[in-house]
Amino acid sequence: MEELYIWIADNLNYGTVTLFMAIESSFIPFPSEIIMIPAAYVAINQGTMSLPLIVLFGTLGAIIGALVNYFLALWLGRPIVHKFADTKLSHLLLIDRPGVEKAEAYFAEHGAVGTFFGRLIPAIRQLISIPAGLARMNMAKFLVFTALGAGLWNSVLVGLGAFFGHTVPEDVLIAQVQHYSDYVKYAIGGVVLIGLIYYIYLVVKANRETANRK
Repeated sequence: MEELYIWIADNLNYGTVTLFMAIESSFIPFPSEIIMIPAAYVAINQGTMSLPLIVLFGTLGAIIGALVNYFLALWLGRPIVHKFADTKLSHLLLIDRPGVEKAEAYFAEHGAVGTFFGRLIPAIRQLISIPAGLARMNMAKFLVFTALGAGLWNSVLVGLGAFFGHTVPEDVLIAQVQHYSDYVKYAIGGVVLIGLIYYIYLVVKANRETANRK
C-alpha cells in the first residue's frame, strides 16, 4: 500500500483523481482516502490543484464507477450477479453474496434516497449501485443521488486532507491517513445514521398527517 501511495503522490492530477475514484466506486476494491486526502494535501502545499476541483473530479470519477456497476447489474440480472458473487474472483474483489444481498435490502428499504445515504456507509457504498441497476432505477435520480452522496463523502476527505496540509509533515502523511481512515468512516456513518433516522421520521410523520386528513 505504501508503494501505491508513493506512486499516487508522485502522479497526482485531476486525471488520476478521476481514474482512481472511478476504480474505487466500481467493483474493484480501492480506498478513496488514499487518493482524495493526498490530493488535498498537495493542493495546500504545492498549489497545483484546487480543493473544489478535486471534489468535482473525485465525484465525477465516483459517478463513472457507479455507472459501471449500475449497467453491469442491469445487463446481467440478479441470477448472474448472485452467481458471480459466489465465485473466488468476486471474493478477491471483496464482493460476496451477503454483501450484495445487504445492499439490495438497504436499497429496497430506503428506495432512491438510499442511493444517497448508501454512498456514505462503509461496505455499502461501493455496492449500492448494483441493486439500483437491478431495480432499473430512474437514471436521472440515480445520477443526482450518487453525485450528492459521493460529493459529500469526497468533501469530508478533502477537508481532512486540507487539515493535514497545514499540520502534518509529508513524511508522516501516509501514517496519518491510515490512522484516521477508520475514524473518518465511522464518523460519516454516524452522521448518515442520524440523517436516515430523521428522514424516516419525516416520512412517517407525513404519512400520519395524510391519513388524518382522510
